Amino acid sequence: MFKKILIANRGEIACRVIRTCRKMGIKTVAVYSDADARAKHVEMADEKVRLGPPPASESYLLADAIILACKETGAEAVHPGYGFLSERTSFAKALEDAGIAFIGPPANAIAAMGDKIESKKLAKEAGVNVVPGYLGEIADTDEAVKIAGDIGYPVMMKASAGGGGKGMRLAWSEKDVREGFEATKREGLASFGDDRVFIEKFIESPRHIEIQLIGDKHGNILYLNERECSVQRRHQKVVEEAPSPFVTPEMRRAMGEQAVALARAVGYYSAGTVELIVSGADKTGKGFYFLEMNTRLQVEHPVTEYITGLDLVEQMIRVAYGEKLAFTQDEVKLEGWAIENRVYAEDPYRGFLPSTGRLSRYRPPAESEGVRVDDGVYEGSEISMFYDPMIAKLVTYGETREQAIDRQIGALDNFEIDGIGHNVDFLSALMQHPRFRSGELTTGFIAEEYPEGFQGAPASDTLTVRLAAVAGVIASAEAARATLIDGQLHPAAPGEDVAVVAEWVVTMDGAEHHVTIAGEAVTVDGTAVVVDAPYVPGQRLVEARVDNEPLGLRVERRRDGWRFTTRGATHALRVLHPRVAELAHHMIEKVPPDLSRFLLCPMPGLVTAIHVAEGDRVEAGQPLAVVEAMKMENILRAEKAGTVKAVSAKAGESLAVDAVILEFE
Repeated sequence: MFKKILIANRGEIACRVIRTCRKMGIKTVAVYSDADARAKHVEMADEKVRLGPPPASESYLLADAIILACKETGAEAVHPGYGFLSERTSFAKALEDAGIAFIGPPANAIAAMGDKIESKKLAKEAGVNVVPGYLGEIADTDEAVKIAGDIGYPVMMKASAGGGGKGMRLAWSEKDVREGFEATKREGLASFGDDRVFIEKFIESPRHIEIQLIGDKHGNILYLNERECSVQRRHQKVVEEAPSPFVTPEMRRAMGEQAVALARAVGYYSAGTVELIVSGADKTGKGFYFLEMNTRLQVEHPVTEYITGLDLVEQMIRVAYGEKLAFTQDEVKLEGWAIENRVYAEDPYRGFLPSTGRLSRYRPPAESEGVRVDDGVYEGSEISMFYDPMIAKLVTYGETREQAIDRQIGALDNFEIDGIGHNVDFLSALMQHPRFRSGELTTGFIAEEYPEGFQGAPASDTLTVRLAAVAGVIASAEAARATLIDGQLHPAAPGEDVAVVAEWVVTMDGAEHHVTIAGEAVTVDGTAVVVDAPYVPGQRLVEARVDNEPLGLRVERRRDGWRFTTRGATHALRVLHPRVAELAHHMIEKVPPDLSRFLLCPMPGLVTAIHVAEGDRVEAGQPLAVVEAMKMENILRAEKAGTVKAVSAKAGESLAVDAVILEFE
């Protein structure tokens, strides 16, 4: 077996590979950019090598520097993770020429599948169902409009070398094609160095299903069941699960056999994934079409590991070393259910805008039976604008889908992140959504269920009462502590037996609740509630049981009250004595300033275009500027008609969040 492996990646996937290498007794080498000098994967590895400055083009994408690092450290093999150089044919060839093993598929398979246009042609020849579309070169926007019209709207425009949700635009009309074709080309060029675009029919009510493959160098290729990845936002996967609630055993077999046929056609080995689009309206199990093949380890591989009992990274390493697969297709297990949520550095309350900065607090839920956290950060880590915004992957497993979902909700309630925006509330809301729990999914799920954006999961009446009860208990604990501090409340005389009764008015979500605490008895609006909420003043995470059901809360003391975060929403609470609450009604509210005259930068990013000038008249919905953040272009549009008074930013300028771009009259 290899004695030393270099991981040509960063973040959670680098840490993930290091864990398996440790288990196998293999030493590891980490590479890093200046932005990652103190990163978790660098600390975990046995050796480390600096690559260069923060931009990936000057560090993680430098194949020559990585090969030099292998030679300097004596690493015999390279695991590329996902992204960066993982699907770069030239990198696999360069490693081969240098006598270094590539823990991945052969270069010719990467080349064949990496070009989405050529891969569709190959898939068709191998007998795989493909989506109707145009696979030739498209010269310009006018030709794209003609092709889209011939195929029939809606269509999807995709960068040929794209992936990870980048370089994709859905077009419902000619206007969408004219607006989006050039942007798709630019994203493809910026992210993958290839501006070719192809157009295909968009399958309505689509589900995104993928088949995990593993093959060895001896001609054995197996499929390891499927994953459902339909819950996406802007074509970026958010939730993945295995198996799919939609796929039948017959459908699984048909998909798996077609995926194996495609892999065999290109001489594939190592781990790989065939992605399929499935018509949710087709209950026959035949309406599935080839999208692409990812010739690498997928982000969502842990859900497959849970249901099969396999370590896919270990299998990749063994295959790269030349070993045969130690199991057959009939021995591939499918037991239980696994769900993965991607915890991103983005603010769902502000339209999912990317968030960068320092993790001033990072406490993931403890790993336990059925709960796994794959991350590459620790408290104090910097979330940089240079790389993917994923903070961690939360994976849960259960005997049933319902159990796996419920474990997700409980674990998300125990996730503590401060310093940056994050999507934990949103993920919890998804897990509780009736449509998600029913398994009726499409790739449009998020857009359809949250058309006006995300404002937090709605709290049921039961949850509201329980939060009010916990707030009363916590306020009583704070008050009891105050009696022990000199100069504050006066405690009873030592030894005196006093029955303490506390009354509170809890205001939450615009409603008032009257809470009474008498010893261990708690009532909310006259109804008894059984509460066990161990709390020490200053505590951030409270593991409560209310009416004998677990309720995890993140608790934060605010100047004007409290903030409780649980079950997919953050609730502002004010807890006052009844007389103080009565007087509080007479306080004058502070009105926030009117900023509607300004177009503000919604995130830290690079201005790539300004579409208007001083004095221009604009209409609602008109594009005003384009800001690029984390390799994604964001078009900023006018919310209403008006006239531009001043332009404060220019193309090529880097802006902080809330920096003024334009001012209107």
